[in-house]
Amino acid sequence: MRRARVTLIWAALITAIGVPIALAAASPYLQWRDAVYIAAGFAGILALGLLLVQPLLIAGYLPRLLAYRARRVHHWIGGALVLALLVHVAGLWITSPPDMADALLFRSPTPFSPFGVVAMWGVFAVALLALFRRRLGPRTWRVAHLSLAVVIVACSVVHAVLIEGTMETMSKAALCALVVIAAGKVIFDVWARNKKPAR
Repeated sequence: MRRARVTLIWAALITAIGVPIALAAASPYLQWRDAVYIAAGFAGILALGLLLVQPLLIAGYLPRLLAYRARRVHHWIGGALVLALLVHVAGLWITSPPDMADALLFRSPTPFSPFGVVAMWGVFAVALLALFRRRLGPRTWRVAHLSLAVVIVACSVVHAVLIEGTMETMSKAALCALVVIAAGKVIFDVWARNKKPAR
């Protein structure tokens, strides 16, 4: 019974991330795009999927991962998320420097651009703070990390939803909903734990 539950959890996670990627790979929009643009787009999709994994790891919801291993994987996934965003931005810059410059300077007419830029800087800020985590102290780190996580998740989801591109609508909506639910559950649990009076 336990083995079946473990298998189901991992299968559900792989499906939640893999199906949107597979459907995007079958999108007819890819026929008119070059390899760099396609790589940039899929790096963005992967980054969205990694946002689902992160809260599940840190909350211990993924079975067969001990707490210290889950935290270590959380750190590695955070690094992968930064790398995916760098590929996403660099690829889009190569294909259209003026559009990316407008996006980074918040001058782009597309409504999804500012949300993506804010989410990107939020991820970079968390990565930078992680380098100084021991100097910040546990409470300061937790407050900063959770606050930035809210910004990252909210802006990433809005960014993805507003884009009409290679991602299939329903699978994208489902992945975005799961990211919000997972992050919201973890943030609420941390808030509730901190509100409990000390005994």
